[in-house]
Amino acid sequence: MTRAILWGAVGAIVSAAVFAGGFLAGRPGPVNAAYDVSGVEQVASNEKLDRKAVEGVVRDYLLANPEVLLDVQQALEAKQKEEQKVAQLGVIKDNKGKIFNSANDGIVGNPNGKVTIVEFFDYNCGFCKRAIEDMQAITAAQPDLRFVLKEFPILGPDSQKASVVSMAFHKMMPEKYGEFHNQLLGGHGRASEATAIKIAVSLGADEAKLREAMKDPSIGDIFNETYDLANKLAITGTPSYVIGDEVVFGAQGLEVLNEKLAAAKGACATTAC
Repeated sequence: MTRAILWGAVGAIVSAAVFAGGFLAGRPGPVNAAYDVSGVEQVASNEKLDRKAVEGVVRDYLLANPEVLLDVQQALEAKQKEEQKVAQLGVIKDNKGKIFNSANDGIVGNPNGKVTIVEFFDYNCGFCKRAIEDMQAITAAQPDLRFVLKEFPILGPDSQKASVVSMAFHKMMPEKYGEFHNQLLGGHGRASEATAIKIAVSLGADEAKLREAMKDPSIGDIFNETYDLANKLAITGTPSYVIGDEVVFGAQGLEVLNEKLAAAKGACATTAC
């Protein structure tokens, strides 16, 4: 990725130099002394601009001043992040119901809380397993918090099958979903259909009815909707969170979650959430 950005930066600089050369070729008056463009001016003095000559000037300049590429790379990354943030704002605005209030998602904390955190997670994500303590701590400390758990199985067939069990269990026994989630995500070893069913049955689910509920074709539709939302939000890994109007990538820790939550609460105090 970094190499691609650097090569893109080189191309942009060369194109800019060619453009500048064309501009200088027809421009009267002195050149700003702050910029050493003598090489470009020399090339531009030709009746026909020689692109190869311009590229040679740019190459020599970049070899002598390689830090320019780092400046360009940083500026490009900052621009891309800002563009991504603007795009995410639009997606969140247009999909608030699906993101924050889907009946298909499990909820821990206060179901009627004034502010919401949405977590995209996978039962076999090691970072999600560590982040479960953050979820438990923040919901215990903030009684007005809804913590929405959005099943996002992306780590192979075991994750998908475990989430199918989870979705079926949620439909059958939503009041115990939080306990099921904590045991499956917080358990040792890899989550699978078998381990998920074992936990569900231990919590009182009828295994035959659970297996029948697992056949519901709407479960696949729900996953597809989540994948589509994740794609629009540029979410490619777990855990990822939506807090207010911001997407937070990765297990950032309790301190960051609290900061983002405080910002979301502040925004809710002045606008309709």
